[in-house]
Order: sequence, then C-alpha cells, then structure tokens
Amino acid sequence: MNENLFASFIIPTIMGIPIVIFIIMFPGIFLHNPYRLIGNRLMSLQQWFIKLVLKQMMAIHNIKGRTWSLMLMSLILFIGSTNLLGLLPHSFTPTTQLSMNLGMAIPLWAAAVITGFRHKMKASLAHFLPQGTPLPLIPMLIIIETISLFIQPMALAVRLTANITAGHLLIHLIGGATMVLTSISPTVSSITFTILILLTILEFAVALIQAYVFTLLVSLYLHDNT
Repeated sequence: MNENLFASFIIPTIMGIPIVIFIIMFPGIFLHNPYRLIGNRLMSLQQWFIKLVLKQMMAIHNIKGRTWSLMLMSLILFIGSTNLLGLLPHSFTPTTQLSMNLGMAIPLWAAAVITGFRHKMKASLAHFLPQGTPLPLIPMLIIIETISLFIQPMALAVRLTANITAGHLLIHLIGGATMVLTSISPTVSSITFTILILLTILEFAVALIQAYVFTLLVSLYLHDNT
C-alpha cells in the first residue's frame, strides 16, 4: 500500500529513455496478416470483427466518407488493443495519457473539419448560425458555436482518458483493499475479491466500448463534413 496510487500512469523508461513507442507498437504483433488462403480461427475472428464494425460505421457515409474506412478501422483496433494491453499486470496504458489522446483527436478532427470547409463551405459555415436566429443573438451564437466546434477534440480526448484512468484507479484501490483485508477479515476479503473480478470483467468491456465510442464520434464528425 506504500506504492503511489498513480505509479501505473507514469511513462516507463529504460536508462532514462521512454519506451512508450515500443509499448504502443506491441499490440500489432497480435494482428495477423492474411497471407494464407485459408486462415486460422484467430484470423477468421479478426476479419469477422473488422467487417462487422466497418459495416456499422460506414453505413451513414457517402462515397467520399468511406475513403476514411482504413483510417477508422486502424484507429479502433489501435485504441482497443492498447486499452486491453493496459489491463495486464505491471503494464502501461498509453491511452491514460491526455497528451497522447489529444495527439489522436486533434489531427482527425482537424482533417474532418478541413474536409468540410473544402467541399461543403456553405453548409459548414451554416452550422455557426442556425436559421431563424434573432438579429441581436447572432454574435453570441457565432461565438458559442465556434467554441463548441473547437472543444470537440478536447472532449474526445478527455472522455477516453477519464474512463480508462477511473477504471484503473478502481482496480488498484479494490485490489489493495483486498490484500489488506486478507489478514484481517477473510470473509470481507472474499467479497472484495469477487467485486474485483467483476470490475475487471467490466473494464474489459469498457476498454472495447471506449475504443468504439472514440472512433464512432470521429466518424460522426466526418459525416457532418462530407
């Protein structure tokens, strides 16, 4: 219990050199390339999952928006695999770092907005001023809509960071309480251990759901601009 509560969120280093890049690249080992005509069960499950998510995500897009399909699928696989990697003992979760999530959210949001201004200039500008707005409210509404536009990537990054960080902190706290209660009250310790197992199962679901939510919101921003 003397361990710092936020020690698991510190970027690991070897000889003073951050190894976060190697940690981010590590999940790619488990994504097999379909170089064989007949794949194994893991490859079949991987392809089925990709087709299912891609079909749901691209259903609302036009031809121009569907050109982002490879980018969006790479994004959801990357976030989901790094989130699951962080649930392993003594591991590091890159998506708990707000800087990294902002590094993913800002370029994707900016690309979607720039695409909208390039191809749908009038429609993109119309979002800043709803039709039928009273004349005295026009300056205020333009400022509010501009702020809401620029806050979108921040909301994306903060949502992902907060959900993943909160789950890890809960697991850490309940795990520490279970170890302390083992010698004090085995009955209460067994109850907290059961809660810990259920919470861990929930975190597996949250890891995948947050990857899907992040990618889905990027997809919706793209849909509004194509």
